Amino acid sequence: MQFHFSSPIWFWKGPAPHYFMTVPPSESAELKEILSQVTYGWGMIPVIAQIGDTKWETAMFPKDGSYILPLRLNVRKAQNLQEGDSPHATISVIMAS
Repeated sequence: MQFHFSSPIWFWKGPAPHYFMTVPPSESAELKEILSQVTYGWGMIPVIAQIGDTKWETAMFPKDGSYILPLRLNVRKAQNLQEGDSPHATISVIMAS
């Protein structure tokens, strides 16, 4: 299962600060429908994500009724991304075996 979306990059200032993109409501709703088939706990969904020509494996997790995609430093640097940018992202869900 694959999704394409754009959303603004935002910064979480918690104890482990990090940058994220929020998956839009319609795509988040579709992810919730397959949750029991893909999660490995706590609602985490393993994905292969891609922005531009940078691809990485990560896990999305629920926040405020949607899912959020973590953006690693190497991804942000490779694609010259800053907080507030709205890049196009592709996520491919890794189905549980």
